[in-house]
Amino acid sequence: MSKELFMNALSQKGEYKPGCGSATSIVTMDLMDKIGVAFPDAHLDAEKMALLAGAGHTELGFDNITPLFGVWHESAALGCRVDWGEKHRMPDSQHHLCDSMDDEIKISQDFLMREACQVPLKAIKILKKRFANDAVITGKVFGPWTLGYHVYGVQDFLIASVLEPDKVKKAMRQLIEVTVKFANAQIDAGADSLCLGDHCTRDLCSPDTYRDFLKKIHQELAERIKCPLFLHICGDSSDRMKYICETGVACFHFDSKVPTKTARALVGDNFTLMGGTSNFDIIRSGTPEQIAADVKEKINSKIDIIGPECAVPLDAPMENLKTLVQEVKKYR
Repeated sequence: MSKELFMNALSQKGEYKPGCGSATSIVTMDLMDKIGVAFPDAHLDAEKMALLAGAGHTELGFDNITPLFGVWHESAALGCRVDWGEKHRMPDSQHHLCDSMDDEIKISQDFLMREACQVPLKAIKILKKRFANDAVITGKVFGPWTLGYHVYGVQDFLIASVLEPDKVKKAMRQLIEVTVKFANAQIDAGADSLCLGDHCTRDLCSPDTYRDFLKKIHQELAERIKCPLFLHICGDSSDRMKYICETGVACFHFDSKVPTKTARALVGDNFTLMGGTSNFDIIRSGTPEQIAADVKEKINSKIDIIGPECAVPLDAPMENLKTLVQEVKKYR
């Protein structure tokens, strides 16, 4: 039921019945306690990753399952030194691979065989066996704009996008192959859908930069990745949503910084929207009444898949996530 309903919502098939899901992590510390699996182990052990991810469906009731919790798997496989975090802290890295845009990006032949890729690929296989007919398995990859931050450092990459645009475009042509390889490997492992995360929000990337650097890249990824693709961009993306609608992605996972009515108006009725619920005002600190009101707002704008705007805060109460799911199910 969850799987069919989610896929119908994604394709806007039939009568409007909202899905409940996320393109990003819904893991909280109390969910880790409930399952007995915590970070960093859940990033580094396939069985533990699968157990914790599966709890998003079995314990919280979401229609899809998202096993990649952080943003560093393919970058770690490229060679970035990653701190895989702790129970209360997501992974991070202060290390980038290249000192300048003139440095060649080296993609190892065994990229997909490295631990950072193998763990989620094995976890997806496990989840596919356990939930094949029950829930949608949603993998995750990052686009070449985000990978550029990881490889060159955020500041240097953004400066180069202004001063050395041709070098940035060349780097992105190389990094797109990392995204495609990891995406297709996840599909082969059993992923039904994928989140494409690319951190090109307004404060890091102007709408003209999105149009000139990223629109064609996202169009190409939508063509080359052979499963439904959810594009996720944090922050206020209202100034580029018209371009996002032209990329061919199956769905846009939007941030609460774009008001729900505004998001629907900008993309029209025939483009699938996911997310939009504030992590801090609703997921982390909302009352049951506030959660119910937020869901009603989403329903009134016919948001197709209702859920958190981004990876939920680790200290958010999982009861709020369960309440969100229960409220969505009242409308279907």
